[in-house]
Amino acid sequence: MTTKKEPLGKLPATAFGMMEIPRLSPEIIAGFKGLDDLTGITSDAMDDLGIVGIVPGSTLRPTDPKAKVVGQAITLHNTRVNKTVPEAVAGKVSGLGDIEAHNLAVQGDIIVIQGVRDVSSMGGIMATIARRSGEIAAVVDGAVRDIDHSRGIGYPVWSSSVSPMTGKWRIQTVGVNVAVNICGIIVHPGDLVLADEVGVAFVPYARAAEVLEVAQAIMAAEHKRLKLVEEGIPLKDYMKLPRK
Repeated sequence: MTTKKEPLGKLPATAFGMMEIPRLSPEIIAGFKGLDDLTGITSDAMDDLGIVGIVPGSTLRPTDPKAKVVGQAITLHNTRVNKTVPEAVAGKVSGLGDIEAHNLAVQGDIIVIQGVRDVSSMGGIMATIARRSGEIAAVVDGAVRDIDHSRGIGYPVWSSSVSPMTGKWRIQTVGVNVAVNICGIIVHPGDLVLADEVGVAFVPYARAAEVLEVAQAIMAAEHKRLKLVEEGIPLKDYMKLPRK
């Protein structure tokens, strides 16, 4: 039995969209993990189904090119504060409430952050807290820092920028487990997140099973085509093969 988690008091109750996200079955998660070309085949499947949700790796760059993750989204929305850095420092109160999101995570989750470009939404301490909370990765439309640390503890991060500038005095958290905009893609808490060196795929929660079925069909057809290519099939015959 899991214990219901309560807010830590860093943010007002109105900042929380939901305290618990809807959960996909372990079989769906395992199915996506079994795809050969994780984001590539998923992208093809989403194209077939008319679903928009792919961000290339040149936009969201991985701190560890070898990392490959599948998990559900815990979301966080950060914005700029309306103060100068000296004013914020003088007040001695950080507007960051990311710890509230980490507090709600369970093993296998991925935190998805709508942040601020060139201002860090995650450093070494929060990466360590995130990992301890069970998160397997972070996706940040904005900056991160302390990359050596997060990489060293085995916590991969995909981000649109990097910066040494702390968000402690520059940004504030306005939402936890709310819809966020990641590079033009609307991501809801509970959506499936797939990430590898090639890019990041956001699969809507309600369509995860459908996307997986199509992706597995595409993968099976690719295996057959690859085998025929290796066996020397004439190209004119290869062109006639079904895609799936």
